[in-house]
Amino acid sequence: MCLAIPGKVVESFEQRGLRMAKVQFGGITREACLEYVPETKVGDYVLVHVGFAISRVDEAEARRTYELLESMDQLTELSAPVVNEAGAGGGTK
Repeated sequence: MCLAIPGKVVESFEQRGLRMAKVQFGGITREACLEYVPETKVGDYVLVHVGFAISRVDEAEARRTYELLESMDQLTELSAPVVNEAGAGGGTK
């Protein structure tokens, strides 16, 4: 099942014309696109689904949701290796 996971925006930057962020989920930091939530700033909490921040939430809601997902063992995707963009790994054509 794919769920949106709450995390804290710890850095924002532009990459290839897109507004991006480093988002912290517990002890893990991943990149996420902020284009769907342009008002987001460093320190805000967002729900991230497949690499896209889809909404902002307050800190208390983020904490409750994260703890619930953790208790249901639904955070395993955070420990998966980060996949580089297509073509970066020297694959065959």
